[in-house]
Amino acid sequence: MLLIKNWKRTRVLFLISSLLSLSNMSFACTGFHLTAKDGSYINGRTVEFGMPLELDGLVVPRHYAFSGTLPDGSSGLKYSAKYAAVGATAFGASAIIDGVNEKGFSAGAFYFPGYASYTSVTDDNKSSALAPTEFINWALTQFATVDELKEAVNSVVIVPTAEKDWNGVPPFHYVFYDKSGKSLVVEPIDGKLVVRDNPIGVFTNSPTFDWHLTNLSNYMTLSPLNVPKKTVDGYQLNQFGEGNGLRGLPGDFTPPSRFVQAAIFSATAVPTETAEDAVFETFHILNQFDIPYGAVQSKENGDVKYDLTWATTVKDPVNLRYYLRTYEDQTIKTIDLRSFDFNNKEIMTISLEGKQPVVDISKKATPYKEKDSTKTLNQSYSVTRANTSNF
Repeated sequence: MLLIKNWKRTRVLFLISSLLSLSNMSFACTGFHLTAKDGSYINGRTVEFGMPLELDGLVVPRHYAFSGTLPDGSSGLKYSAKYAAVGATAFGASAIIDGVNEKGFSAGAFYFPGYASYTSVTDDNKSSALAPTEFINWALTQFATVDELKEAVNSVVIVPTAEKDWNGVPPFHYVFYDKSGKSLVVEPIDGKLVVRDNPIGVFTNSPTFDWHLTNLSNYMTLSPLNVPKKTVDGYQLNQFGEGNGLRGLPGDFTPPSRFVQAAIFSATAVPTETAEDAVFETFHILNQFDIPYGAVQSKENGDVKYDLTWATTVKDPVNLRYYLRTYEDQTIKTIDLRSFDFNNKEIMTISLEGKQPVVDISKKATPYKEKDSTKTLNQSYSVTRANTSNF
């Protein structure tokens, strides 16, 4: 009996220590999807954390065998990859935490501190258990659509498996997208997996997804249209520049503010022609959520930790490409899943390390010639990308 009491006390202290450690971490991820005129859907996100995540590219083949990890280190759910997938992993793990599979089904894990509550391990559920960092990998390798995942999600449980690199049990919730434009959110709350449709495709961090949707009602009056000048009692009021239709848009880096920003920017984005065009439009919008080094800080035992955008990723479910850029190298890289053998026997890793290259265009200088001014950039865009969207 004394041994059991001591074990319980040790376990409680460990959980408290893990929660305190995680609570002092900075984290701020933002995601959304865009629709192109050809009917394709592209989704992207930023990846932020208060310490380096040691991100690598990962290619998982079909039929590769995986097993979930229980809190005591033993094996949980055993499964084989039905579909090949490509994406990113953290800390050298063999599981994708953000990526897309061969069917164009894509997913990502986002931090969910203060709300994530996982299922306790029992003899009955341990054979269907996954660690928080393993849920995305399982979903990507098993399903082709949001509807398939929704039907099967309660066949597994996510258990509180601590991981050294994450300084404890990482609190995650998850977002999924398929080629049809459907999106799904899965959140571990009170030991159960709560599944919600995501009608707008936007996702951030805490609090719960339903709260973020409700909070959008506070910003119904925002519009991309500039407010015209107005006359009050004979006195003319003029705008102070462009963008006054969005006056009141929150601009800080908290999850509620980023959710509102992402909802508005994705809803009002001018549609592109193709999926490839939408990829780069997604990167443009995600620039808005880049956290400058030093702008978000937290202190732990006198040490200052800085949250910054370690990576920005975009998934193209049409062409099966995973795009990304990192903090140290803003060059957009791509991993084309179709260039790999889906039936390979091994997982392939791709280093994302590198410094930002600078292209010298000095030798492209030519004698000056007056340009044709009959067509401006804005005119070109107004012809080819007429905006019909409003928040």
